[in-house]
Amino acid sequence: MKPAKITTRTHLGFIGLGYLGSRIARRLAAAGFPLVIWDRDSSKYAEFSGIGVELASGPAELAQSVDVVLSCLPDDKAVEDLYFGTGNLLATAGTYADIIELSTIAPDTTRRLHDAATRLGISVLDVAISGSTPAAESGALTLFGGGERVVFDGAEAVFQAIARQWFYMGPSGSGLAMKLAVNTLLGLGMQAIAESLALGTALGLPRELLFDTLAKTTVIAPAHAGKLASAKRSDYAPQFPLRLMRKDFSLILSEAARHKLWLPATEAAAAINSAEADGGREEDFSAVVRRMQQEAAMDWTTQATESREPACSCQVISRI
Repeated sequence: MKPAKITTRTHLGFIGLGYLGSRIARRLAAAGFPLVIWDRDSSKYAEFSGIGVELASGPAELAQSVDVVLSCLPDDKAVEDLYFGTGNLLATAGTYADIIELSTIAPDTTRRLHDAATRLGISVLDVAISGSTPAAESGALTLFGGGERVVFDGAEAVFQAIARQWFYMGPSGSGLAMKLAVNTLLGLGMQAIAESLALGTALGLPRELLFDTLAKTTVIAPAHAGKLASAKRSDYAPQFPLRLMRKDFSLILSEAARHKLWLPATEAAAAINSAEADGGREEDFSAVVRRMQQEAAMDWTTQATESREPACSCQVISRI
């Protein structure tokens, strides 16, 4: 292992320019880090034009030209393919580049990457991200880290460029474990808000008054306040897409099953999220508000009540 302190002179490579990744990469470039980027979709390079970043032709070229590789990918399959599959990045990196893995994946996947990298003398951190696109844009993310403490502490310059706060959670996989715990609350909270709005509507509360008053109560968490404001405008432009929340729910419930833990409320919230995601639209996970307005048989765009079949039928069966 060769843990070293990262500075703004450290050459960084960034792989995965999605909703969060593109914004994180731009902040790193703005902070002065020499930056090389790569994404499977080359059309994403356009937004980096003129800001002094280098473009790599593939993961191998990137890994051989930088000191630290950061990856921010959509799921376990993409991470495994990058490091162990067609990307072959782990073998390519050799002892040149250490790794900061930002993707939300199963803790076991990152532990497997960590163990394989350790045998090659490569340091790996799992640094899970909490926050959607506005937080990434403004550098106000929250980060949860897993891996060796000395490596985590040495990466502080990167964290300062992209986050408001960061926490070391323990050995490899611990950052992702914390992210899954946090996103359990995120998903459940959004579903609770959607149900609260559906109930208030069914009870005859005026829409504007319902939204505005609920927003001013102490029960709305900061992470949900912006979602509530967007839902009031029927704006479900993706900041954290339904499909990614569905993926996180799947990870959460898989880990719960592995540990023989029953999460009935999470199961129900996951079912509603999945039903809305099945529509195929690239929308924010707060679109469950619209799903529940359908359950309340209310079209809020016209304020006309209509009779509908329930949009989703979910049953939670008591284990008592």
